[in-house]
Amino acid sequence: MTNTRISKDLYYLHIAKDISTRATCLRRKFGAVIVKNDAIVSTGYNGAPRGCMDSLTAGWCYREEKQIPSGERYEMCRSVHAEQNAIIHAGRERTIDSTLYLSGVDAKTGRLSGIEPCLLCTKMIINAGIRRTVVQKTEDTYLELSLEEMIKRFEKCFER
Repeated sequence: MTNTRISKDLYYLHIAKDISTRATCLRRKFGAVIVKNDAIVSTGYNGAPRGCMDSLTAGWCYREEKQIPSGERYEMCRSVHAEQNAIIHAGRERTIDSTLYLSGVDAKTGRLSGIEPCLLCTKMIINAGIRRTVVQKTEDTYLELSLEEMIKRFEKCFER
């Protein structure tokens, strides 16, 4: 037995992955954890708005039925993204200078997806003042994005 501990980033990513098991999407299951001053302030997973039917319960996915490709037409999805739910539940005063951890798996295969925040979530992360976004790529690796990098990625989408 070794006496090594995983990093705090991997620790919080593993928690995010566990949270993703609550997701109600038939395509992907994501979990998000917002951490400030080494304390969890909020969590979220992807699922339908409160009081609304989710895809898991309905047994079908509108986006799959209409063959909408991944990354397109998010407004046609029943789910609120994990990042969005975590930000909504936290409130801005608790997200300023925090870190958002994101982990997601393919709902059918269970494999880590490594997908980064969509454009809508990127806007919310920026407005929430989240300093770092950490996205799980594999069990032991992740991508770290600063607020400045998130802003640059956003601006790049709108270059002429």
